[in-house]
Amino acid sequence: MDPIHQRIFSDIETRILSGEWRPGDRIPIEHDLVEQYQCSRMTVSKALSILVERGLIVRRRKAGSFVASPQIDRTVMDIQDISTEAALAGYEHRHEILSRKIERLDTAEAAQLQAPEGSEVLRLQCLHIVDGKPIAIERRLILLDTVPLARHESFTGAPPAKWLLSQVPWSRARHVIRAVSADASTARLLLMERGEPCLNLIRQTWQNERMVTHVEIMHPGDRFQFASVFQPAEKRSRRQP
Repeated sequence: MDPIHQRIFSDIETRILSGEWRPGDRIPIEHDLVEQYQCSRMTVSKALSILVERGLIVRRRKAGSFVASPQIDRTVMDIQDISTEAALAGYEHRHEILSRKIERLDTAEAAQLQAPEGSEVLRLQCLHIVDGKPIAIERRLILLDTVPLARHESFTGAPPAKWLLSQVPWSRARHVIRAVSADASTARLLLMERGEPCLNLIRQTWQNERMVTHVEIMHPGDRFQFASVFQPAEKRSRRQP
């Protein structure tokens, strides 16, 4: 049997990730959790501290604990959101959902994603248009066990990446960027010639050990660039307390 603090953590995490408790909602006070789980206050405090470390809740002195709001400023720097980046640069952005369907992962795709075979996923294809020009094709899988709210979301109000950043705190991400040639479908949607160079971003994000989403975003090579600012590793190390 799991330790009590782990059970408290898991129960609260499930309610947050399922959307039952939304950003800004107050969670039960420590006294109520002590009564509910028949444990010590120290055990409850340990569970809440883990939730704080994972970015799921914030604790406010004399006010209690609340479901954390996603840190949009930070995640926009770390996780690309085309619509927000376009707005910050002063461009007009719109998106079109080209396809949307719920499927189950087959053996090969489940192995590629390191997810359980048969997991339900929402499969999306989205076209991003900036200042009237197609700038990206987004092909995305959302794991519905992790993000059940996505099952009925139309993504007409906000594109998938922006919606996910507003709904699901993420704890780990992996990016791969590569140069590829446009196939016939990509060339047609991005108004390119087949075989022209593209930048392909493959990204996966997790909440703890559960995958949130897997996405491939295709950009025309002459209409987009990735940029970052960084320091030598030894300088970062010296600045750490």
